[in-house]
Amino acid sequence: MDRLSNDGLMRLPQVLEVIPVARSTWWAGVKAGRYPQPIRSLGKRITCWRSADIRALVEQSSEKSA
Repeated sequence: MDRLSNDGLMRLPQVLEVIPVARSTWWAGVKAGRYPQPIRSLGKRITCWRSADIRALVEQSSEKSA
């Protein structure tokens, strides 16, 4: 979690290192609204997430489990 900056972007493999779920589970969660929406404005085939959104998701998950 310390390696997550507040102003960077992460590709899916990087996200899945922090949130250990299957790719299909991740995409189902994005579709259902459990996980943050990706940014796709960088290019037609580029999908990434804001590091701040992933950090917030991890912090929210750790608060629920505590």
